Amino acid sequence: MKIAASHPALPGHFPGSPVVPGVVLLELVANALPRHAGCATRVTGFPAVKFLAPLLPEHEFEIVFVAKQPGRAAFEIISAGEKLASGSVNYSEVRS
Repeated sequence: MKIAASHPALPGHFPGSPVVPGVVLLELVANALPRHAGCATRVTGFPAVKFLAPLLPEHEFEIVFVAKQPGRAAFEIISAGEKLASGSVNYSEVRS
């Protein structure tokens, strides 16, 4: 994955030296979660998140999940072998 330099959140974060905002990264974690969980999900919280290094526009990255218990997973955002963010996400299964 990568965030395009034209992403609407980048111009104000930060002018002249854009970095991908943390909230955009957490949205991507939430969007990737159903693939990990194997079902539709609703995020109920991010009890712990650490941003360790910035993600720059157009840089490739991946989100890696590890199941912790039902309804909770740990995640890492990694780019070029460097951990950029880590944390845990709570979720519930969405039943149709």
